[in-house]
Amino acid sequence: MFNSPLLLGFDQLERTLDRIAKTSGDGYPPYNVEELSDARLRITLAVAGFGEDDLSIQIENNQLTVRGKQSDDQERRFLHRGIAARQFQRSFMLADGIEVDGATLDRGLLHIDLKRPLNEPAVQTVKIRTFGDKTPKTLEGQAQTAPQKAVEQGGKQAKNEATGNDQ
Repeated sequence: MFNSPLLLGFDQLERTLDRIAKTSGDGYPPYNVEELSDARLRITLAVAGFGEDDLSIQIENNQLTVRGKQSDDQERRFLHRGIAARQFQRSFMLADGIEVDGATLDRGLLHIDLKRPLNEPAVQTVKIRTFGDKTPKTLEGQAQTAPQKAVEQGGKQAKNEATGNDQ
């Protein structure tokens, strides 16, 4: 899908889409994703019967994984068991910059709050040099002369060597 020569550097996105396709499960537990504001999101999972110690949340390579495992009480005898003590794993792919702000368990609902940075559109101008121009550039893209570079690197000797002085 991303093999076009016009889509450069999207190989990470292609791997992410492959991981999403592999992690889509059986739909348990059900969940909601809410936008609380421009910079805040909330994932809510219905985890009735799970306690705080039965749940874990991990983030690895921008993948948020929620796991639940209940211990089965062997001393209880059920005449009918309609509420299964089952384990689950639910994964969500997070965009770069999304951070988990916290998680709360309230009345059988696990809320995971996320923060996302607001991106301001940035325009960058790239200076075009002619072939053979070996003038070093600073991070701001401005040309820097050899004596200026020597001063920034510190050391009187480096400055003298750059200007041709042997003092």
